[in-house]
Amino acid sequence: MLKSKFTAGAIFALSLPFVGAASANECGDVTIADMNWNSATLMAHVDQFILQNVFGCNVELVPGDTMATGTSMVEKGEPDIAPEMWSNSMRKAFDKGVEEKRLRYAGNSLSEGGEEGFWVPKYMVDKYPDLKTIEGIKKKAGIFKHPEDSMLSAFYGCPAGWNCQINSGNLFRALELEEYGFDLVDPGSGAGMSGAIAKAYEREEAWFGYYWAPSSVLGKYEMVKVDFGSGIDVDEYLNCTTKEDCLSPKVTMYPPSPVNTITTEAFAVKAPAAYEYLATRSFTNQQMNELLAWMEENQADGEIAVEHFLTNYESIWTQWLSADVVEKVKQKLAAL
Repeated sequence: MLKSKFTAGAIFALSLPFVGAASANECGDVTIADMNWNSATLMAHVDQFILQNVFGCNVELVPGDTMATGTSMVEKGEPDIAPEMWSNSMRKAFDKGVEEKRLRYAGNSLSEGGEEGFWVPKYMVDKYPDLKTIEGIKKKAGIFKHPEDSMLSAFYGCPAGWNCQINSGNLFRALELEEYGFDLVDPGSGAGMSGAIAKAYEREEAWFGYYWAPSSVLGKYEMVKVDFGSGIDVDEYLNCTTKEDCLSPKVTMYPPSPVNTITTEAFAVKAPAAYEYLATRSFTNQQMNELLAWMEENQADGEIAVEHFLTNYESIWTQWLSADVVEKVKQKLAAL
């Protein structure tokens, strides 16, 4: 690992203006929210490297999370950039900030949006192809052994207090899974959720439950999302599925969750070329799943992960930059 070579100071020392890039005086000081989950911290460090080495910005990473960062951007105009914002969490505030020309939605951090669903391991679908549908799950409910009651089948939901506990519970009711012998199992924690999948995979046992992407779990374990046969009803999802007081939930697949890069208007105006990069920079869920799995397996933080990404995933980041700039980035990487 070359973590010491990828510190902010080392990156800034490499920050010579590239052809077609804005000068440091034009871009100036820039703050990027280093959010407290791995996909966001990876994006923050990638953006720091690109903005400093390509666009001549003087970048500082600042700690962040969804609510605190979003509120600060709306009310104070700082930080300049939130690389990965699950924008539905503060949609009205962000939309108002855009309307009042204080913020911009630069682009989609995750090109497909955040993905949620009910999943089964691929090895099960290989053995029983009908398990890729909810009707197939119901017909074979007996194979999903409950960890505590042999008379019941297990559906793994979300830990108490998580937002996904509400929507997964409402869909459990809408799909009438209890009538087919399923019990909604609370895994107790995020570690409990991932541990249950890992255990099933190690033993090639049956497992059925809620999960999301991007995540290291779906990067490590090949899973198949179960088709409810309903399509997506966005109104139902927003107005009932996600509400704790939803009395009569209906079946709907999960709509993609918008995941945006958000910047301040001031940054977009002063550094249009850097802003255009942020509008282009995007990952698919499968790409991010793989990167998150690598980060977990190697206990890598953002500083280590950015080196791994830029060194091993040229096919992704070279799509974000012009050909002449790509070559200069490669030269900088080779010099580390």
